[in-house]
This record gives sequence, structure tokens and C-alpha cells, in this order.
Amino acid sequence: MKLADMAYERPDFDAARKMLADLVQVFRTSPSLADQKEIMFEIDSIRSRIATMSTLCNIRHSVDTYNEFYKEEKRVFDHHLPILETVVADYYRALVESPFRGELEQYFGQHIFRLAELSIQTFKPEMIEDMQRDNELSTQYNALVASASLAFDGRELNLSQLGKYLNSPDRDVRKAANEVKYRFFASHEEQFDAIYDRLVRCRTNMAQKIGYETFTKLGYARLHRTDYNAQTVEQFRAEVLTHIVPLAEKLKERQRNRIGVEQLRYYDEGFHFTTRNPAPKGDPEWILAQGKKMYSELSPETDEFFRFMTDNELMDLLSKRGKRVGGYCTVIPDAKAPFIFANFNGTAHDVSVLTHEAGHAFMAYVGRDVPLQEYRFPTLEAAEIHSISMEFFTWDWMNLFFREDAGKFQFYHLSSAVTTIPYLVTVDEFQHFVYEHPNASPAERKAAWRDIERRYIPHRNYEGNDYLERGGYWQQQLHIFGRPFYYIDYALAQICALQFWARMQHDKTSAWSDYLRLCTLAGSQSFVDLVEAANLTSPFQPGCVEAVVREVECWLDAVDDASL
Repeated sequence: MKLADMAYERPDFDAARKMLADLVQVFRTSPSLADQKEIMFEIDSIRSRIATMSTLCNIRHSVDTYNEFYKEEKRVFDHHLPILETVVADYYRALVESPFRGELEQYFGQHIFRLAELSIQTFKPEMIEDMQRDNELSTQYNALVASASLAFDGRELNLSQLGKYLNSPDRDVRKAANEVKYRFFASHEEQFDAIYDRLVRCRTNMAQKIGYETFTKLGYARLHRTDYNAQTVEQFRAEVLTHIVPLAEKLKERQRNRIGVEQLRYYDEGFHFTTRNPAPKGDPEWILAQGKKMYSELSPETDEFFRFMTDNELMDLLSKRGKRVGGYCTVIPDAKAPFIFANFNGTAHDVSVLTHEAGHAFMAYVGRDVPLQEYRFPTLEAAEIHSISMEFFTWDWMNLFFREDAGKFQFYHLSSAVTTIPYLVTVDEFQHFVYEHPNASPAERKAAWRDIERRYIPHRNYEGNDYLERGGYWQQQLHIFGRPFYYIDYALAQICALQFWARMQHDKTSAWSDYLRLCTLAGSQSFVDLVEAANLTSPFQPGCVEAVVREVECWLDAVDDASL
């Protein structure tokens, strides 16, 4: 069924809650293992139906944030989903207390019980109003960013459409475009500060209601991080500072020399080659056609997957007025169908976001018959391995999109993978500061951002832009508002994806086989266990980051980037 034909119907939340509560009670008193298994599938079916309607609502709202019907439906879900968490928490308690737990673990695996135990720790009924408020504030942020209407080049553009001007070969143009972009954020600075201030207080309040001093521990638990904690991540950030920041700074100096400027300014960072940045050689429909050819040749599995996506029109790729910024992949559970959302703007990012989100969607398609909702998508850092690795597995087909600039794209792509990691850990450390200092003022938060940024991205120069110099850059990062502590995931996954990239240089068949195995496991194991199952080294393992960086630096050093 095509996405446009999928019917949306608001769930009867009260009826669903009662059905779930009744099933949980029957589960608790069930006399047999077979009965408990059957009830688990019934509970999953009801939750899946609600998740399907929620996903359709979210898709249609993000495609057109001005649509009044789905704006109201999104508000309804923001209100009711936290209330449903009460009965879900009861279900998880019943599950971990089951007298048949050992047998259920043998059948479903242990991971669902770890997830259940974590989920129990993250919820109390007293938190419902805070959770509702959290949802509302996150929706407000997305709507505010989507509302941007920027006058530039004789047109009215949204933030995504401005993208190609931000990286213009004409330095005056890209400077002017960046000034327009950050003028929008600066003009709404107080609104962004107010939304975030309320989010931080709301989340801190939730944490304190379940006995945590700060939100940090709750934030990690809500992301289902079962095999690492804040201290483990702090050690990883130290590895990045030691081994990746020096290489990233070296690459930024190479970029400065390539584009011929005395000093790299903030508006220069997206411009990489005087011969122009690599860009796809056709329009969005042409890009999609090349993607179809690419996935038909990559493997039988990707051929079937991408045909399914295109035949059922499960992608919305064009940037337009009122559309939410960014890109994402989600899953429509009852349709067993992934969906890709993007904002093409005529840059190399169009290809990167297509392959990235296709990595998520491919995993979802391969794992579409996984029996439980908890297993259909892994934790976020594991999910990002699928997406970032897919960017590298498609390297051999970049000539389809970039023609003679395929080599230029590969150098740009790999070097960007390195230079992005310091920013990822900047976002993560900033969030740790925020939630460890929940009463910090907006000015103190911005000062903290700037201090952290200077440590991990020392070359960055804002050339007197007051808003950015005071530390406002983070306000454009939607993850900070909508998914607290979700960002280090990209850095962890990048280290894993770069291991796949290194293996591809020697044995593509083996690398792809392990990647396919990783996808088929979906979310049935924890992050570290999935990494091990894919024959990768955990980014937390001593020496891992250093070894990965060594291989990447060797490849990049062998490229005469001045000739690109």
C-alpha cells in the first residue's frame, strides 16, 4: 500500500488503555507459558496499532507543519501517549516478575527484560504532566524552526532551501547566506532560550520525581543504554580529544589551503574546493533513479528493499514551505514499512542523506518480521551504524551521482566523517553540563557551549558574529531540544562505520556479510553485543579510536586534495 493510501484514524486511547490493562492483569494470573506468550503478542498488536497511527500523524505533520488537522492530532498524541506509559510500565513489571521468565528469555532473548527493567526505572504516574509538557515544547521548537521564511537571492526560502547558498563558491554569497540564517536564529533567540529552559526544568522535575538528583541518569535510561553510562562516554570523549581532534584540525588546515583563504571563518567551513563542492549531476527524480540502479547492483536484498520503497512512495525528499527541517527514517509498524523524510537542496548532502536514511530503512525492512515492538528498531547508537555504514557501502556507485567528481566526493565524505566527530562530542558534553547545572541561565549555557566548542573545535572563528560568539550555535541542533543525550550516538556509530569502511578496502564481501547480519538482528541485542556480533570492536575498547583514526588518516594523506 502506498503511503498516501494509508488511512489515519485517531485511536480510542481510553479503550486501548483499558484493553491493555486487562491483558496485563490476565498475563499476571496466567497459568501457563503458552498463554503468557500469546498475551505478549496481543499486547504488542495493540501497541503496534497505536504506534502506526502516531507515526502516520508524525509523518504528515512533519511534511506540512501548517496542516491544522495533523497539528491538532499531534497535540492529541503528545497528551495521550504519556498516559499510556502507565499501563506499559505495569506490563513491564509483570514481564520481569513472570514465573516463566526463564522460559520467556529462552524464546524472546534476554534483551527485552533488560529494556523492561530500564523502562520501569524511568516512569512514575506523577511524571505524566511533565512528559506531556516535554512533548508540547519539542513540537513548539520544530514548528518555530520550520516557520523560517528567509529573503535571499530574490526568493523566500526555508532553512533547508538556503543550504546551497551557505556553501557557495562566492565567499560574499556564502557569508551573506550564513548571516541571513543566523539572523533568523538570533531574532528568535529568546524564544529558543525560553523553550529550552522549560524543557530542562521539566526533565529535571521528572528525574527528581523518581529519585534522581539530575536528569542525566534518567536520560541515559530512557535511551535504553544497558551496557554503558555517562562515565564510559566521558572516557570516549577523551579519546576523541586525544586522537581525532588533532586530525580534524589538520584536515581543516588542508581545507583552508585548498580554498585559498588566510583564515577559515565560520561561513567558509562548508566550502571545500575552489572547483566547487561535489554536487549531484541531476534533479531529485534523477537522483532517485540512480539510487534505484545502485541498490539493484549492491545486493539482491537492497534491490528488493529499494523497489519496495519506490513502488510504495515511501519517501518524501523535496524541501518545501512549512516542512520540518532535517532528515529521518521511521517505521509504520502495521504496514511493516519504513519511511524516509529528507529535504533535498541540490548539494552532496542529498546523496548522503538518501544513503544514510536508506541504511536505517534497510534495517527496518530486513527486520520487518521481528516479533516484538521492542526489537524492531535497536537503540539509537546501534541504529546509526546501519545508516552511516550504508553511506560507505555505496561508495562504489558514487560515480552515478557525481560522475567525474566521484573521487572528490569520497575525499570530502571521509574527511567530513572525521571533522564532524568533534562537533558530536561538543553537543554531548554540552548536554551533560546543562543537566548537571539545570538552574544555569541562558547566558551561562551559551558561555559553557562556547568553552566546550573551543576545546573540541579550536579552529572555529565566528568573525565578530555576536550571536554565535556568545554561544548560540547549538540552538539549531534539534536533537538537543527533542531527544536529550541523543547525539553521541552518531560518534559511536561513526567509529563502527569507519571499521566497516576499513574492512571494505580489503574484503568487501566479508564486510557486507557482517553488515547484513547486523541488520537482521535489528534491536534484539544491546549496542555492545550487536557490535560484537558484527565482528567490530567496541568504540569503548581501549585503542579502538586510535586504530580507526590511523587507517583513515593514511588514506586521506595519500590523496592530493589540492588537485581535486
